[in-house]
Amino acid sequence: MPYPSNHSAMALFVQRLASHTPLDADAREALLSLPVQRHDVRAHADFVEVGSSSDHASLVAEGLVGRFGQTGDGRRQIVSLHLPGEIADLQSVIVPQATTALTALTGSTLLRVAHDDLRRVGLRHPGIATAFWRACVVEAAIVAQWLINIGQRPARSRMAHLFCEMATRYAQLDQSDGRRYRLPMTQEQLGDALGLTSVHVNRTLQGLREERLVSVSRDSVEILDWDGLVAAGEFDRAYLAAA
Repeated sequence: MPYPSNHSAMALFVQRLASHTPLDADAREALLSLPVQRHDVRAHADFVEVGSSSDHASLVAEGLVGRFGQTGDGRRQIVSLHLPGEIADLQSVIVPQATTALTALTGSTLLRVAHDDLRRVGLRHPGIATAFWRACVVEAAIVAQWLINIGQRPARSRMAHLFCEMATRYAQLDQSDGRRYRLPMTQEQLGDALGLTSVHVNRTLQGLREERLVSVSRDSVEILDWDGLVAAGEFDRAYLAAA
């Protein structure tokens, strides 16, 4: 995949917002013109810690970012994933002190956008403010679904639901055909997202393969039976309708 330019990354962000909120030409240009600071983060590195405060938000230009909480003894629970074209901490514009943390699950490129600039563009363009608001609502809906996933579904359904969600979100960004997409997560990271041990992750993956529902390689997923996987995960894309 070509190394993304700042403009192409911002264009993907604008595309994401415009997919759920009408944005006129002036609003699109205002977003594309936002000043950004490029920041590369190595794999497995945290770039926002719980309790830290910042003056910028981080747009994912390349890679995969996880939002997580952590117990006192260091155990982590990933509560959502952030793809290229998404601001991982848009809510920090309103609440700068982080209540959850962010980590680069792979080597990632971020575009830092100053809170002041995001506030300013939102005030000048009501459509942008609405789009930001809606993006935060969708993020909350995703976290709620992940909570249900961890708390109520067995391992097979958890994993199937995650694979369906990621296929849908990548397709919404035109980064997948809805069946094949990159998911460069280790089994340990999948365990942190699904509340499973690495051994249980491996066993569950093997079961989905044997059912011919998915084919999973080191960094990608291919869905072989969409309807079967949807049924296995009890997946309803309605919570992503505004994503």
